[in-house]
Amino acid sequence: MIEKDVEDYLVERVQAIGGIAEKVTVLGNRGFFDRLVVLPGGKIIMVEVKKPKGGRLSPHQVLRAKRYRALGVDAAVVKTKAEVDRLLAAYR
Repeated sequence: MIEKDVEDYLVERVQAIGGIAEKVTVLGNRGFFDRLVVLPGGKIIMVEVKKPKGGRLSPHQVLRAKRYRALGVDAAVVKTKAEVDRLLAAYR
């Protein structure tokens, strides 16, 4: 399984529960989250998708996630389909 498989699964599962998983590109800001997930009820999660084996956050991605969490934003990293399922189950 590759990173794209996990990301495609995330989008599919979010849509299946009535949400949106927008691809995010922020010009001039390396390491921004891969997806902005908006779930029914207004729940928002910034999601970084990494490859299942060996995928890890770069130092600037770790810092960005800490900053967002400090502001009360939910930020998650998923590497497998099972992690996607656990993430979404936590918001139901």
